[in-house]
Amino acid sequence: MNALAATSRNFRQATRLLGLDSKLEKSLLIPFREIKVECTIPKDDGTLASFVGFRVQHDNSRGPMKGGIRYHPEVDPDEVNALAQLMTWKTAVAAVPYGGAKGGIGCSPGELSRSELERLTRVFTQKIHDLIGTHTDVPAPDMGTNSQTMAWILDEYSKFHGHSPAVVTGKPIDLGGSLGRDAATGRGVMCATEALLAEHGKSISGSTFVIQGFGNVGSWAAQLIHEKGGKVIALGDATGSIRNKDRLDIPALMKHINEGGALKDFHDAEVIDSAELLVHQCDVLIPCALGGVLNRENAPHVKAKFIIEGANHPTDPEADEILAKKGVTLLPDIYANSGGVIVSYFEWVQVIHCNMLLPTISFHNSH
Repeated sequence: MNALAATSRNFRQATRLLGLDSKLEKSLLIPFREIKVECTIPKDDGTLASFVGFRVQHDNSRGPMKGGIRYHPEVDPDEVNALAQLMTWKTAVAAVPYGGAKGGIGCSPGELSRSELERLTRVFTQKIHDLIGTHTDVPAPDMGTNSQTMAWILDEYSKFHGHSPAVVTGKPIDLGGSLGRDAATGRGVMCATEALLAEHGKSISGSTFVIQGFGNVGSWAAQLIHEKGGKVIALGDATGSIRNKDRLDIPALMKHINEGGALKDFHDAEVIDSAELLVHQCDVLIPCALGGVLNRENAPHVKAKFIIEGANHPTDPEADEILAKKGVTLLPDIYANSGGVIVSYFEWVQVIHCNMLLPTISFHNSH
């Protein structure tokens, strides 16, 4: 199911449960602003390449709009709109004073050089600089982007508006980033898992886990769950999927990945079909990759007792209904992966507070 259709369907179900009137429902479904921009850059070989970028600002009734920027070939207006809507609900559930937004560029970041990514980021920032701002709309990293991307956005934005370190979060530490931001979403997934299992008289220690996606969120979740005594028995990413029926050695796997190895080539595991990963026998399934991976085709075959949504909208509504009938307990993304936006809020507040103190500090130092 289309990402926007799925998100809107879930929202309409929530409005019925809450008893909201149809006028308010319609108002909350329509985004505050949607923009689409063309970004043309010179490539390293001298040719020109064009990409389409998006920024959707969904709602600002609770504070500045907040949401990541993702670089991925499947980025399109509906996906960005759906993710912006989810950010509105996520910041509300996490009780941080933000609204929701999302952005992205339809590209394959792995096929672009560092200099090409920088040029693309700077052109995109030039196109949206008058829409984002410290108290208006604060971007952050998402799939395919990182702290370096945020540093380029900050630098380009500052050319137009002066040095504004609070215009993005997820920055490098030297530019006002927050310690622990890289691990925040994965750590939030681990904490949410721990809380849910405790409610059912269980714990991470000794439970078995399958994690789909081994990027920032999935890799941190795996490391932290391993440290808590959880048994991560299967993992998958874009290169393939692996398992060890006893327990994957996550520290050794991270060393292998950090040295440039592919997940599927890890020595202490067997390769499995990626389609099997989501229906593998385990206590807890944690999808941490793209949306819509759990659908009506594979949901009937899911064997996990618990699903923790580390990714954004990984379960489409039809799968949700099937899993509920099977008795699977599912922890929604707007709670399960909110650790990132919580630490982004800490970073944003700290940077604003430090900037407010700078004149006072300068005054005292001069005496």
